[in-house]
Amino acid sequence: MTATDTPEDSSAPLIEHLTELRSRLIRSVMAFVVGMVLCFAVGGMILDFLLVPIENTMRALGNPNPVMQFTAPQEYFFTLVRISMVGGLMVSFPVIATQLWRFVAPGLYKTEKNAFLPFLIASPVLFLMGAAFAHYVVVPLAMAFFLGFADIPSFVSAFMATGDVAQAQRDSGIDIVFNGKVNETLDITLKMIVAFGLCFQLPVLLTLMGKAGLVSSEGLKNVRKYAIIGILVLAALVTPPDVVTQIILFVVVYSLYEISIWLVKSVEKKRERTLREEGFYDDEDEAEDPLMKEFDEDDD
Repeated sequence: MTATDTPEDSSAPLIEHLTELRSRLIRSVMAFVVGMVLCFAVGGMILDFLLVPIENTMRALGNPNPVMQFTAPQEYFFTLVRISMVGGLMVSFPVIATQLWRFVAPGLYKTEKNAFLPFLIASPVLFLMGAAFAHYVVVPLAMAFFLGFADIPSFVSAFMATGDVAQAQRDSGIDIVFNGKVNETLDITLKMIVAFGLCFQLPVLLTLMGKAGLVSSEGLKNVRKYAIIGILVLAALVTPPDVVTQIILFVVVYSLYEISIWLVKSVEKKRERTLREEGFYDDEDEAEDPLMKEFDEDDD
């Protein structure tokens, strides 16, 4: 083992590690608070952005002036607080990840650093991809599914056509009007964004497990049928009872699973090549592999 392959700070006293951990945590919390305050300052614009799917759906269903409501004095304030907490975490994640990396990196070997750093970068990128997919594809489909059962009230339609309240009145029946609450609608949107963001972490998780030797590409292939069942259950739990949305989630997550198998296989090939170069890989063991024997018998 070379000098560059040894941890940098393995002999540091425990008290120094605890002191450094405290300083890293303080910096991370401060970054989160700053990000939260910044997001709260523009919380109204963020809320408008998050409500775009339901706004477009209501307009598509014929409502020319979509309106959302809140029914408690503190409801809108705490809605902005929720938005600022999620947004603050996303804004401050680069700082938090940097502090985590600087705390962990001195205790890692050089090869471990080279292996871990790409995943630290890929994780937020994949989360943003999943969040964007949820916001621009899944949430609009969910809103269209739920609101599609209700038509524009006849009173509103008649009033928009004539401009006369008297002519817009109806003789019988009750108009059922959607009076959406801001916090309930936002709850659906945030759940979708977080759920899809986490689902898009599947390649990072499985590839890291492959690097650690916890899973193999062959093992992932063997449990593919169980993975399909699990993904179907996940799609049924996360998405609304809309077959189209569930199929989209299943296709996306299963595609990520297949990509993970390919990534784990590439990790195994790279590990095998490294072992060959260092002389630790025995070709005779490969020749004794049952799969290789079966392959040879088929050729005969």
